Amino acid sequence: MKTISILIPCFNEQENVIAISRAIEEEIQKNLPQYDYEIIFIDNDSQDNTRPLIRELCKQNPKIKAIFNARNFGQFNSPYYGILQTIGDCTIPICADFQDPVEMIPKFVHEWENGAKIVAAVKSESDENKLVRFLRTCYYKLIKKISPVEQIEHFTGFGLYDRTFVEVLRNLKDPTPFMRGIVAELGYKKVILKYRQAKRRAGKTHNNWYSLFDAAMLSFTSYTKAGLRIATFFGIIVSTICFLIVLFYLGYKIIYWDNFNAGMTPLIIGVFLLGGLQLFFIGFIGEYIMSINDRIKNRPLVIEEERINF
Repeated sequence: MKTISILIPCFNEQENVIAISRAIEEEIQKNLPQYDYEIIFIDNDSQDNTRPLIRELCKQNPKIKAIFNARNFGQFNSPYYGILQTIGDCTIPICADFQDPVEMIPKFVHEWENGAKIVAAVKSESDENKLVRFLRTCYYKLIKKISPVEQIEHFTGFGLYDRTFVEVLRNLKDPTPFMRGIVAELGYKKVILKYRQAKRRAGKTHNNWYSLFDAAMLSFTSYTKAGLRIATFFGIIVSTICFLIVLFYLGYKIIYWDNFNAGMTPLIIGVFLLGGLQLFFIGFIGEYIMSINDRIKNRPLVIEEERINF
Protein backbone atom coordinates (compact mmCIF):
# COMPACT_ATOMS: atom_id res chain seq x y z
CA MET A 1 0.00 0.00 0.00
CA LYS A 2 1.40 3.38 -1.01
CA THR A 3 1.60 6.18 1.54
CA ILE A 4 0.66 9.81 0.95
CA SER A 5 2.35 12.39 3.18
CA ILE A 6 0.44 15.60 3.83
CA LEU A 7 2.50 18.45 5.25
CA ILE A 8 0.72 21.35 6.97
CA PRO A 9 2.93 24.32 7.95
CA CYS A 10 1.27 26.50 10.56
CA PHE A 11 1.76 29.58 12.67
CA ASN A 12 -1.00 30.81 14.98
CA GLU A 13 -3.69 28.72 13.27
CA GLN A 14 -5.77 27.68 16.28
CA GLU A 15 -9.00 28.29 14.34
CA ASN A 16 -7.99 25.98 11.49
CA VAL A 17 -5.77 23.07 12.56
CA ILE A 18 -8.58 20.76 13.71
CA ALA A 19 -10.79 21.56 10.72
CA ILE A 20 -8.01 21.08 8.14
CA SER A 21 -6.91 17.74 9.63
CA ARG A 22 -10.51 16.47 9.64
CA ALA A 23 -11.08 17.65 6.07
CA ILE A 24 -7.94 15.90 4.83
CA GLU A 25 -8.77 12.66 6.65
CA GLU A 26 -12.29 12.66 5.19
CA GLU A 27 -10.99 13.41 1.68
CA ILE A 28 -8.50 10.54 1.77
CA GLN A 29 -10.92 8.04 3.32
CA LYS A 30 -13.64 8.94 0.83
CA ASN A 31 -11.70 9.27 -2.43
CA LEU A 32 -8.37 7.52 -1.78
CA PRO A 33 -9.19 4.58 0.52
CA GLN A 34 -6.54 2.38 -1.13
CA TYR A 35 -3.73 4.60 0.23
CA ASP A 36 -2.18 4.88 3.65
CA TYR A 37 -1.38 8.40 4.83
CA GLU A 38 0.44 10.55 7.35
CA ILE A 39 -0.37 14.14 8.26
CA ILE A 40 2.53 16.19 9.57
CA PHE A 41 2.03 19.57 11.22
CA ILE A 42 5.18 21.69 11.41
CA ASP A 43 4.53 24.57 13.77
CA ASN A 44 6.68 27.69 13.49
CA ASP A 45 6.54 28.70 17.19
CA SER A 46 2.85 29.61 17.42
CA GLN A 47 1.94 31.89 20.32
CA ASP A 48 -1.76 30.96 20.53
CA ASN A 49 -3.49 27.64 21.26
CA THR A 50 -2.25 25.91 18.09
CA ARG A 51 0.22 23.54 19.76
CA PRO A 52 -2.14 22.14 22.43
CA LEU A 53 -4.71 21.46 19.70
CA ILE A 54 -2.14 19.66 17.56
CA ARG A 55 -1.05 17.58 20.55
CA GLU A 56 -4.66 16.50 21.05
CA LEU A 57 -4.95 15.55 17.38
CA CYS A 58 -1.80 13.45 17.66
CA LYS A 59 -3.25 11.63 20.69
CA GLN A 60 -6.41 10.81 18.80
CA ASN A 61 -4.72 9.58 15.62
CA PRO A 62 -1.16 8.14 15.48
CA LYS A 63 -1.04 8.94 11.76
CA ILE A 64 -1.02 12.63 12.67
CA LYS A 65 2.48 13.79 13.57
CA ALA A 66 3.93 17.07 14.74
CA ILE A 67 7.20 18.99 14.65
CA PHE A 68 7.43 22.02 16.93
CA ASN A 69 10.16 24.48 15.99
CA ALA A 70 12.16 26.13 18.77
CA ARG A 71 11.37 29.53 17.26
CA ASN A 72 9.96 31.05 14.09
CA PHE A 73 12.33 30.20 11.23
CA GLY A 74 10.46 32.01 8.50
CA GLN A 75 8.00 31.25 5.74
CA PHE A 76 10.47 29.33 3.54
CA ASN A 77 12.67 27.25 5.85
CA SER A 78 9.95 25.65 7.94
CA PRO A 79 7.81 24.16 5.10
CA TYR A 80 10.91 23.03 3.22
CA TYR A 81 12.27 21.31 6.32
CA GLY A 82 8.90 19.68 6.88
CA ILE A 83 8.92 18.20 3.38
CA LEU A 84 12.30 16.60 4.13
CA GLN A 85 10.82 14.82 7.17
CA THR A 86 8.06 13.04 5.25
CA ILE A 87 8.29 9.29 4.56
CA GLY A 88 5.48 8.83 2.03
CA ASP A 89 5.75 7.77 -1.59
CA CYS A 90 4.62 11.29 -2.39
CA THR A 91 4.34 14.51 -0.38
CA ILE A 92 1.63 17.17 -0.60
CA PRO A 93 2.22 20.47 1.26
CA ILE A 94 -1.01 22.33 1.97
CA CYS A 95 -1.84 25.53 3.87
CA ALA A 96 -3.72 25.27 7.15
CA ASP A 97 -6.07 28.13 6.27
CA PHE A 98 -8.03 26.31 3.51
CA GLN A 99 -6.77 28.63 0.77
CA ASP A 100 -5.34 25.45 -0.77
CA PRO A 101 -8.43 23.28 -1.43
CA VAL A 102 -8.22 19.73 -0.06
CA GLU A 103 -10.37 18.62 -3.01
CA MET A 104 -7.25 18.90 -5.16
CA ILE A 105 -5.53 16.00 -3.36
CA PRO A 106 -7.21 13.19 -5.40
CA LYS A 107 -6.47 15.11 -8.62
CA PHE A 108 -2.80 15.35 -7.66
CA VAL A 109 -2.63 11.64 -6.90
CA HIS A 110 -4.34 10.78 -10.21
CA GLU A 111 -1.69 12.71 -12.18
CA TRP A 112 1.04 11.17 -10.05
CA GLU A 113 -0.18 7.65 -10.77
CA ASN A 114 -0.14 8.56 -14.46
CA GLY A 115 3.59 9.21 -14.29
CA ALA A 116 4.01 12.80 -13.07
CA LYS A 117 6.83 13.35 -10.59
CA ILE A 118 5.65 16.86 -9.72
CA VAL A 119 2.12 18.23 -9.85
CA ALA A 120 2.18 22.01 -9.46
CA ALA A 121 -1.05 23.80 -8.58
CA VAL A 122 -1.31 27.32 -9.99
CA LYS A 123 -3.87 29.94 -9.02
CA SER A 124 -5.90 30.68 -12.16
CA GLU A 125 -8.33 32.69 -10.02
CA SER A 126 -8.16 34.10 -6.53
CA ASP A 127 -10.38 35.77 -3.97
CA GLU A 128 -7.43 37.71 -2.57
CA ASN A 129 -7.08 41.50 -2.70
CA LYS A 130 -7.21 42.68 -6.34
CA LEU A 131 -4.20 44.96 -5.92
CA VAL A 132 -2.12 42.14 -4.40
CA ARG A 133 -3.20 39.84 -7.22
CA PHE A 134 -2.20 42.44 -9.83
CA LEU A 135 1.21 43.02 -8.21
CA ARG A 136 1.82 39.28 -8.01
CA THR A 137 1.01 38.93 -11.70
CA CYS A 138 3.41 41.76 -12.61
CA TYR A 139 6.12 40.17 -10.47
CA TYR A 140 5.69 36.75 -12.11
CA LYS A 141 5.75 38.28 -15.59
CA LEU A 142 8.92 40.20 -14.78
CA ILE A 143 10.78 37.30 -13.16
CA LYS A 144 9.76 35.03 -16.03
CA LYS A 145 11.30 37.40 -18.57
CA ILE A 146 14.58 38.09 -16.80
CA SER A 147 15.30 34.66 -15.30
CA PRO A 148 17.04 31.92 -17.32
CA VAL A 149 14.90 29.46 -15.34
CA GLU A 150 11.33 29.07 -16.62
CA GLN A 151 9.31 30.17 -13.59
CA ILE A 152 5.80 28.86 -12.87
CA GLU A 153 3.33 31.75 -12.62
CA HIS A 154 1.13 31.91 -9.50
CA PHE A 155 2.68 28.76 -8.04
CA THR A 156 3.10 28.93 -4.26
CA GLY A 157 4.43 25.43 -3.55
CA PHE A 158 1.03 23.77 -3.25
CA GLY A 159 1.14 20.52 -5.19
CA LEU A 160 2.51 16.98 -5.10
CA TYR A 161 6.14 15.87 -5.04
CA ASP A 162 7.23 12.31 -5.74
CA ARG A 163 9.59 10.71 -3.24
CA THR A 164 12.41 10.78 -5.82
CA PHE A 165 12.13 14.59 -5.99
CA VAL A 166 12.01 14.83 -2.20
CA GLU A 167 15.34 12.97 -2.21
CA VAL A 168 16.70 15.62 -4.58
CA LEU A 169 15.61 18.28 -2.07
CA ARG A 170 17.34 16.39 0.76
CA ASN A 171 20.62 16.45 -1.12
CA LEU A 172 20.50 20.17 -1.95
CA LYS A 173 21.55 21.39 1.50
CA ASP A 174 20.36 24.90 0.70
CA PRO A 175 20.13 27.01 3.91
CA THR A 176 17.82 29.55 2.23
CA PRO A 177 15.55 27.42 0.04
CA PHE A 178 13.03 29.05 -2.29
CA MET A 179 10.73 26.15 -3.12
CA ARG A 180 9.00 27.78 -6.08
CA GLY A 181 12.28 28.45 -7.81
CA ILE A 182 13.71 25.03 -6.97
CA VAL A 183 10.68 23.29 -8.50
CA ALA A 184 10.96 25.45 -11.62
CA GLU A 185 14.71 24.84 -11.92
CA LEU A 186 15.11 21.18 -10.93
CA GLY A 187 11.62 19.74 -11.29
CA TYR A 188 11.01 17.13 -13.97
CA LYS A 189 7.95 15.40 -15.40
CA LYS A 190 5.83 18.31 -14.20
CA VAL A 191 2.09 18.61 -14.63
CA ILE A 192 0.29 21.92 -14.06
CA LEU A 193 -3.19 21.94 -12.53
CA LYS A 194 -5.24 25.12 -12.09
CA TYR A 195 -7.41 25.97 -9.12
CA ARG A 196 -9.29 28.85 -7.57
CA GLN A 197 -7.75 30.18 -4.36
CA ALA A 198 -10.38 30.87 -1.73
CA LYS A 199 -10.17 33.33 1.14
CA ARG A 200 -8.90 32.19 4.52
CA ARG A 201 -11.46 30.09 6.36
CA ALA A 202 -10.64 31.78 9.67
CA GLY A 203 -7.91 33.74 11.39
CA LYS A 204 -5.67 36.48 10.05
CA THR A 205 -3.03 36.22 7.37
CA HIS A 206 0.58 36.44 8.54
CA ASN A 207 1.89 37.69 5.19
CA ASN A 208 2.53 41.40 4.85
CA TRP A 209 4.25 43.70 2.40
CA TYR A 210 7.61 43.01 4.01
CA SER A 211 7.25 39.22 3.68
CA LEU A 212 6.12 39.61 0.06
CA PHE A 213 9.13 41.82 -0.65
CA ASP A 214 11.38 39.27 1.06
CA ALA A 215 10.03 36.53 -1.22
CA ALA A 216 10.50 38.69 -4.30
CA MET A 217 14.09 39.55 -3.39
CA LEU A 218 14.96 35.92 -2.63
CA SER A 219 13.66 34.97 -6.05
CA PHE A 220 15.58 37.78 -7.77
CA THR A 221 18.88 37.05 -6.06
CA SER A 222 18.58 33.26 -6.43
CA TYR A 223 17.40 32.99 -10.00
CA THR A 224 18.43 36.09 -11.93
CA LYS A 225 21.54 38.08 -12.76
CA ALA A 226 19.39 40.92 -13.97
CA GLY A 227 19.94 43.17 -10.94
CA LEU A 228 23.70 43.13 -11.29
CA ARG A 229 23.52 43.48 -15.08
CA ILE A 230 21.11 46.43 -14.83
CA ALA A 231 23.44 48.10 -12.33
CA THR A 232 26.37 47.63 -14.71
CA PHE A 233 24.51 48.91 -17.76
CA PHE A 234 23.02 51.88 -15.88
CA GLY A 235 26.47 52.75 -14.59
CA ILE A 236 27.88 52.72 -18.12
CA ILE A 237 24.98 54.73 -19.57
CA VAL A 238 24.92 57.37 -16.82
CA SER A 239 28.71 57.72 -16.85
CA THR A 240 28.63 58.17 -20.63
CA ILE A 241 25.86 60.78 -20.43
CA CYS A 242 27.69 62.68 -17.69
CA PHE A 243 30.92 62.60 -19.71
CA LEU A 244 29.12 63.95 -22.79
CA ILE A 245 27.52 66.71 -20.71
CA VAL A 246 30.93 67.67 -19.38
CA LEU A 247 32.32 67.85 -22.93
CA PHE A 248 29.29 69.90 -24.05
CA TYR A 249 29.63 72.46 -21.25
CA LEU A 250 33.39 72.61 -21.69
CA GLY A 251 33.06 73.25 -25.43
CA TYR A 252 30.24 75.74 -24.91
CA LYS A 253 32.29 77.63 -22.35
CA ILE A 254 35.31 77.83 -24.67
CA ILE A 255 33.26 79.07 -27.63
CA TYR A 256 30.97 81.47 -25.71
CA TRP A 257 33.28 82.43 -22.88
CA ASP A 258 31.85 85.90 -22.23
CA ASN A 259 28.18 84.91 -22.37
CA PHE A 260 28.37 81.55 -20.57
CA ASN A 261 26.77 81.53 -17.12
CA ALA A 262 25.23 78.11 -16.37
CA GLY A 263 25.67 78.53 -12.62
CA MET A 264 25.59 75.56 -10.24
CA THR A 265 22.35 74.02 -11.58
CA PRO A 266 23.92 71.35 -13.85
CA LEU A 267 26.34 70.32 -11.10
CA ILE A 268 23.59 70.00 -8.47
CA ILE A 269 21.36 67.98 -10.83
CA GLY A 270 24.25 65.69 -11.71
CA VAL A 271 25.21 65.09 -8.07
CA PHE A 272 21.66 64.22 -7.01
CA LEU A 273 21.13 61.99 -10.06
CA LEU A 274 24.33 60.04 -9.50
CA GLY A 275 23.77 59.89 -5.74
CA GLY A 276 20.25 58.50 -6.15
CA LEU A 277 21.37 55.88 -8.67
CA GLN A 278 24.29 54.84 -6.49
CA LEU A 279 22.09 54.41 -3.40
CA PHE A 280 19.55 52.38 -5.36
CA PHE A 281 22.07 49.99 -6.85
CA ILE A 282 24.14 49.68 -3.69
CA GLY A 283 20.98 48.50 -1.96
CA PHE A 284 20.16 46.12 -4.83
CA ILE A 285 23.66 44.65 -4.88
CA GLY A 286 23.43 44.40 -1.10
CA GLU A 287 20.49 42.01 -1.53
CA TYR A 288 22.74 39.68 -3.51
CA ILE A 289 25.49 39.95 -0.90
CA MET A 290 23.01 39.25 1.89
CA SER A 291 21.77 36.16 0.02
CA ILE A 292 25.36 34.93 -0.40
CA ASN A 293 26.04 35.59 3.29
CA ASP A 294 23.01 33.54 4.35
CA ARG A 295 24.19 30.62 2.25
CA ILE A 296 27.82 30.51 3.33
CA LYS A 297 26.84 30.57 7.03
CA ASN A 298 25.44 27.06 6.47
CA ARG A 299 23.02 27.30 9.40
CA PRO A 300 20.40 24.57 9.95
CA LEU A 301 17.02 25.14 8.31
CA VAL A 302 15.24 24.93 11.67
CA ILE A 303 15.91 23.77 15.23
CA GLU A 304 13.33 21.39 16.59
CA GLU A 305 11.95 21.67 20.09
CA GLU A 306 9.70 18.60 20.03
CA ARG A 307 8.46 15.75 17.84
CA ILE A 308 5.27 13.75 18.29
CA ASN A 309 4.33 10.35 16.78
CA PHE A 310 7.52 9.92 14.78
